[in-house]
Amino acid sequence: MTAYRDRTEAGQVLADRLTALIGEPDVVVLGLVRGGVPVARVIAERLGAPLDVLVVRKLGMPWAPEVAFGALGPRGVRVVNEVVADQLGPDDIAEVQHREQAELNRREQLYRAGRPPLDLTGRIAVIVDDGLATGATARAGVQVARELDARRVVVAVPVGSQEAYEMLAAEADQVICAQRPPTFAAVGAYYDDFHEVSDAEVTDALTATA
Repeated sequence: MTAYRDRTEAGQVLADRLTALIGEPDVVVLGLVRGGVPVARVIAERLGAPLDVLVVRKLGMPWAPEVAFGALGPRGVRVVNEVVADQLGPDDIAEVQHREQAELNRREQLYRAGRPPLDLTGRIAVIVDDGLATGATARAGVQVARELDARRVVVAVPVGSQEAYEMLAAEADQVICAQRPPTFAAVGAYYDDFHEVSDAEVTDALTATA
């Protein structure tokens, strides 16, 4: 597998695979906060489409945060996997949801900065992340986009595991994954530069493409 220099190069590779959307009305490119935003910025510029952020917070099991029992999204969207959530008591659910809602609110307030709430009604939502390990965050993003009445949901990622790809292919209208290594390591293993994306980098991207 070829490593990307950075998220900008990854975005260029994905943009080449999304050219069919150039000129398509109602496209909006959504960077999953935070790592997906620099990738999404390149795609939005190439497609001539608006860039926005999709703030999704997984609701993780208290003893295994990587296992999601649901997710929260903007405009009060809440998606719950009842089978998993049934393993928890109401107090545990409330505690996790309270913590993640607070962080979602913080990020929404910071990134929106007076911009209107995210509205996907009738839009083609292109959800972008920097990679898929378990795919849980992207899956939550797809579910949130559906709840926000997107007409079509496309997931675009530079690299991902085969398992995550297949899971998302069953939920999104289209999944574009540039590389699917047979043995998947951490997402950062496929980048030379995989620095932690800062809040400032996200807000700069949104300002530059406004």
